[in-house]
Amino acid sequence: MLTTIQGIIDKAKQVPKQTLVVAAAEDNEVLAAVSESVKLGIVDAVLVGDEEQINSIAKGNGYDISGCKVINEINKIKAARKSVEMVSKGEADLVMKGLLGTADILRAVLDKEIGLRTGKVLSHVAVLEVPGFERLFLLTDGAMNIAPDLSQKAQIVQNAVTVAKAIGNNMPKVVPLAAVELVNPDMQPTLDAANLSKMADRGQIKDCIIDGPLALDNAISLEAAEHKGITSPVAGKADILLVPNIEAGNVLYKSMVYFAKGKTAGIIAGAKAPVVLTSRSDTHEAKLYSIALGVLVAANK
Repeated sequence: MLTTIQGIIDKAKQVPKQTLVVAAAEDNEVLAAVSESVKLGIVDAVLVGDEEQINSIAKGNGYDISGCKVINEINKIKAARKSVEMVSKGEADLVMKGLLGTADILRAVLDKEIGLRTGKVLSHVAVLEVPGFERLFLLTDGAMNIAPDLSQKAQIVQNAVTVAKAIGNNMPKVVPLAAVELVNPDMQPTLDAANLSKMADRGQIKDCIIDGPLALDNAISLEAAEHKGITSPVAGKADILLVPNIEAGNVLYKSMVYFAKGKTAGIIAGAKAPVVLTSRSDTHEAKLYSIALGVLVAANK
């Protein structure tokens, strides 16, 4: 089981090299991450976008993209469709968002003709290395699903389990987070947590251990859980943190990154292939880590 973000990079070097296609690749941080990924030998890259800008950015910053195939397409919507279509046709193994809106890349991913639909819910899975902890946390979903219902949460968990397996955790411990540890009929997240726990017990959600509701402190700190007298197979040992809504996920994710100085990688799971989707504010290191995570998920399919 991997315990560091660097471990994701190291493992990505050991699996078969994957082909990455980048939609609207004319972005400095994206090109930095892609060129480094190629240099590390974890991907072959196809850059779809404004060829003149791509070459200018690469040359101006010393990025070696000589081994990358460049497809000129200045229209960002068409670049997204071309990139996704390549994955759909088996010409690439994973797709990455470049300099275009998240909605634009997802619209192509969900296109009925050329997209990567599976009938499953798509969800964002962030993998975080937080100082002071000797394991990686998977946080979901702080980027896509606004207020998922019970059925959607079950699929979001299953997507996160797929990512956990790709990093070597074959039976992750899942906590559906809430504000309290007891089921309260007036607090929907506690009801969903209890139902998800029972669904896992009965095999409706596979290859994981779920227990909840639990508050964040009891999910990640064994000391806090013991102090409150909580007996649970996941208390203090959570691998996957399922947030109740996008606001909670967004705040928790950014707290881990900015307050705790955590390292992060993230992808969209649930499609036919991984979608590397990072924030425009993410560093090129975070984008590199996300590419490596996508490589592991693609190789594990």
